[in-house]
Amino acid sequence: MDLIKLSRISMKHLITLHVMLDTLSVTASAERLCLSPSSVSKTLTQLRESLNDELFYRHGNQLVATPLARRLGPTVHQMINEMNQMLTQEAFDPASYQGRFSLAMRESTFELLAAKLSARVLEQSPGMRLEIWSRDNKGFDSLAKGQLDFIILPHDKSQPPSTQNNLVWETLLDDEMVCLMNPNHPLADKTLTIDDYLSYGHIGITDNDLNVPFFEMQLAQQHRKRKIAVNVPDFGGAALMCHHSDLLFTCSRQWASAALQAKELITKPLPFNYGEVSYSLVWHQPSMNDPAQRWLYEQIIAVAQESQRKTSSMN
Repeated sequence: MDLIKLSRISMKHLITLHVMLDTLSVTASAERLCLSPSSVSKTLTQLRESLNDELFYRHGNQLVATPLARRLGPTVHQMINEMNQMLTQEAFDPASYQGRFSLAMRESTFELLAAKLSARVLEQSPGMRLEIWSRDNKGFDSLAKGQLDFIILPHDKSQPPSTQNNLVWETLLDDEMVCLMNPNHPLADKTLTIDDYLSYGHIGITDNDLNVPFFEMQLAQQHRKRKIAVNVPDFGGAALMCHHSDLLFTCSRQWASAALQAKELITKPLPFNYGEVSYSLVWHQPSMNDPAQRWLYEQIIAVAQESQRKTSSMN
């Protein structure tokens, strides 16, 4: 262990690296840390010399993290969380808290949880700042690097989409799949059969992180593959396409009940066994050392439970 070399790296260096990995901008990092850009640049220079690595390099108009910087990200994030816990042994007070948290979720989750969660959190902790990203922009890599605190997403319960170490999955909402269609669709007044379901084109959702959905595999094994006529990035766009075509859209019942885009569409149960689906909360295991993040986790759980009870009472 080189204690002399270690003594040259301070928490200031680690925090600067952590923020730089999130922003990829000296100016934005300086604003977040309430420092001057020259001060951030100086700290980075010291860290580069200590680690013998460039850490960030310019590609066109953008800064890009080196492989070493990306590899250090999760470890640095954990170290900062543990140091924060050491310095904040007193009980967490949401009313006086000043800090930022980042979440990513599917567009379908915005409809179910985002508005209620924001209202609940900001009522109790008005100084807290929430950044809610589309999961298309920030995903599991961002969670592992400490750029996100939580991800909320729908998925087949038999297929957690990621096997990365230290990622914790917790079910927020149990759900079921339904088929949406235009109220003027030829199948609107019929009981949906498997032959009906497979005879029409379908709208699919693009997702690079998820494996092939279990319900797709079940359908192909029990019957045959459905025909995906159009792929779109989100549930709302798919529902809008249903309004203007005879395409079918398979989605979450809870989303279909809550979403404005799905209003007036016909909802029918799927005519085959497709397994179980849910919405899950995902986080990096060491992050729960932070009392503030633990408090935010509790708020997410409470909002999800309220939503589940409301859905149960309607059924």
